[in-house]
Amino acid sequence: MKILYVDDEAMALKYFERLVSPLAPVLTATSVEEGRAMLAAHGAEIAVLVCDQRMPGEYGNELLRHAREYHPGVVRMLTTAYSELGDAIEAINTGEIYRYINKPWELESLRADLKNALELAELRSERDSLMRDRLMAQQGQLLANRLSALLMVGAAVHSEDVEQALHRFAQAALRVGSTQPAIDWNRWDHADLMQAEAQRGAAIAAHLRQWLREFGPRRDGAGALSVLAQALGGELQGDHVQLADGTVLTALLSLPVGEWPTAPQCAWLAWLLWQGGLAEAVAVDGAWAVRPVEAAALPTDWLADAIERLGQGVVRAGL
Repeated sequence: MKILYVDDEAMALKYFERLVSPLAPVLTATSVEEGRAMLAAHGAEIAVLVCDQRMPGEYGNELLRHAREYHPGVVRMLTTAYSELGDAIEAINTGEIYRYINKPWELESLRADLKNALELAELRSERDSLMRDRLMAQQGQLLANRLSALLMVGAAVHSEDVEQALHRFAQAALRVGSTQPAIDWNRWDHADLMQAEAQRGAAIAAHLRQWLREFGPRRDGAGALSVLAQALGGELQGDHVQLADGTVLTALLSLPVGEWPTAPQCAWLAWLLWQGGLAEAVAVDGAWAVRPVEAAALPTDWLADAIERLGQGVVRAGL
């Protein structure tokens, strides 16, 4: 962890570095503009930012405001002369800084403040790491929950070979690589998230019913592939349909929370239900293709296995 000190006075920079370097490595800058550049280049290494207020051009609180917006994990401190105390109070009240340090500095007080700031930065880093792990786990769980919900939705709109169809759908998602659905955790609490996902399921059911009506009587072979090519915007090439983009096979799992699926995004699952799940997605020449397969017995634990692997973020692997 490093400390960035920004001050236009060369002597202050040297004095600060000499006093503080026993605590942590010190980076320096002589202006707000240089401070921004230093944050951009070394933001991941900087734990504490200490900035003088009165400098030519922009004042220090502008840099602190910038750091608050773009580098929120950095602990921000303002150093001022007593006559500028009002600037420090304003910075504290607006949440831009953790603490202010009076000039001239008192050595032991300065080191104690910076030691506390470094400890706070470490605690924030640990908290953020735990929060990231928690959110990633929740996103993985949401992806798995969506697959379970699709099985229920599929059974509600179609009565034959539903598990076979969902097995092939899950297989394609694992092979292509289904990304975790984006969740704005500042917007969604648990109840709102569950409501949004339920409404999403209802929208998928409506699109599936519409596609199944449009597909009409079930067909096999080239006739079924021709229907798929038209529905997905792919190209029929002999015994398979070539797809320009594999994400069409995973959209129902990967869409951000609150974004309702469109009819084209439901076409792949609708086609699998209509065709009985007798097809698989495979990599062909750097792209993705769908080809017919023979009926096969389903593993008894296929859904549990797929849910576990989706929840863990396992991608690009067959079931």
